Amino acid sequence: MDEQRTWWKEAVVYQIYPRSFNDSDGDGVGDLQGIIDRLDHVASLGADVIWLNPVYESPQEDNGYDISDYRAIHEEYGSMADWERLLEEVHDRDMRLIMDLAVNHSSTEHEWFKKSRRDEDGYREYYYWRDGDVPANNWKSGFGGSAWEYDEEVGMQYLHLFDDSQADLNWDNPDVREDVHDLMNFWLEKGIDGFRLDVINLVSKPEGLPDGDPSQDWVGIEHFADGPRAQEYLEEMAEATYDDYDTMTVGECIDIDVETASDYVSPDGPMDMVFHFEHMLVDMGDRWLTPSEWNLTDLKAIVSHWQTELDGWNSLYLTNHDQPRIVSRFADDGEYRRESGKLLGTLLFTLSGTPYVYQGQEIGMTNYPWSSLDELDDLQSIGKVEEAIEAGEIDSFEEVQQIVRDRSRDNARTPMQWDDSENAGFTDGDPWLSVNPNHDEVNVKQAEADEDSILHYYRDLVDLREDHEVFVYGDYTHLLPDHESVWAYRMELDGEAVLVTLNFSDTETSVTVDDAARTNDLLVANYDDAPTVTDANLTLRPYEARVHSLN
Repeated sequence: MDEQRTWWKEAVVYQIYPRSFNDSDGDGVGDLQGIIDRLDHVASLGADVIWLNPVYESPQEDNGYDISDYRAIHEEYGSMADWERLLEEVHDRDMRLIMDLAVNHSSTEHEWFKKSRRDEDGYREYYYWRDGDVPANNWKSGFGGSAWEYDEEVGMQYLHLFDDSQADLNWDNPDVREDVHDLMNFWLEKGIDGFRLDVINLVSKPEGLPDGDPSQDWVGIEHFADGPRAQEYLEEMAEATYDDYDTMTVGECIDIDVETASDYVSPDGPMDMVFHFEHMLVDMGDRWLTPSEWNLTDLKAIVSHWQTELDGWNSLYLTNHDQPRIVSRFADDGEYRRESGKLLGTLLFTLSGTPYVYQGQEIGMTNYPWSSLDELDDLQSIGKVEEAIEAGEIDSFEEVQQIVRDRSRDNARTPMQWDDSENAGFTDGDPWLSVNPNHDEVNVKQAEADEDSILHYYRDLVDLREDHEVFVYGDYTHLLPDHESVWAYRMELDGEAVLVTLNFSDTETSVTVDDAARTNDLLVANYDDAPTVTDANLTLRPYEARVHSLN
């Protein structure tokens, strides 16, 4: 394990999706002032860093990941003065701020794209344009349909790996890379503390843009994920921008394995961490609308592999703005919501790496019971369903309703639940996306008042991690790899050892763990009356989590 100490390895990161966090002006959309008003909640959790999803000027086709001006603030969120006050307020609370940045693509409303359409001043080469109205290859968009859009005014088609409002930038053009470096330095000079880099390993496409394997759900991914010059471009970017600052960087990397990730995050790599998706695909079938049942042994194997084989630093996350709510996905959002929410938090905070908490995770927010396609805002969910209907694979939304309920990104984007009032304390107006009907029971106000809540348990976990570096820098040993419901592992660092046991089952489960025979203090548990362990035999109650020190 790399034991070089740095602040971002020891940090707890709290992710804020501004559109859904807190609305200060009653227009139904979260904003920067709303975030400022709730910063004390984030600080009280023990967070060290805030990751802010995009707040740049944008048409909001993809909720800000379609950026039309990288140096301006979207008016629904406030002004640059509001953003500057937010940065000041974050720093005043001894926290840091990292900005989310999408530079694989820009909005088609960006001035670069407008000039590109006009073939002005060399801007045509800022994007991937091809002659004709027939797709230049068989690549698909991650949101469904072809990755090519015909522009009647230009008489050409352009590449978009996501929505057709998000045109892919041509990073082979050195002018594009220089402009990206300049805009990154603009924010670094304003005093931010780093970047989360959206789909950053897609920036290099191979010469000739060859056809992809048509059997893949995302056709072409073998060509545009970790393309031929991706490493080179990211190293150049780091050298020209954040290498000159005391920052943290985490890159979202599509379809990446641990060996390739090591190239990006090794001590000489261009980024500090990556977000990989292997564990997020554990319940993914051949296609988005054909999920598979997940099992714990697969999840354990993936996480354990990244704990032991990555040559670099781990990012630890179980959900974010693109993923379902964790208690609904990996545990029990009904009878055992409290216990299983605590269990998943125990997992997050006792592995080696930097943990990321997504807003609402700390109170056990759940998936939303979507009943129609009209309720959804998520371009991915809508696009996948409409594509399937158009292809004749399904007749209606109702056929895949439960799949959408389980998978939609909108599950994470429903407004933050602050209290049990009509709109959960998120807004005085009409919320842009429906508030989960269970907010009368699941909310911050209720969690604050309940000493046994998930929220208070998360605070205990943050304190535990701060007091025991073994959870930050320790070496991981997987103890029961083949057990179908219990996850047990040992963390060790400089003579300190701990045993973590987690029962991912709604039934009482007994296991034999040799390390249990030498347990000492109980460091944390999600049941108040965890019994004393005297031998190698453990009996764990439904969704029980225990962390013991070892003698």
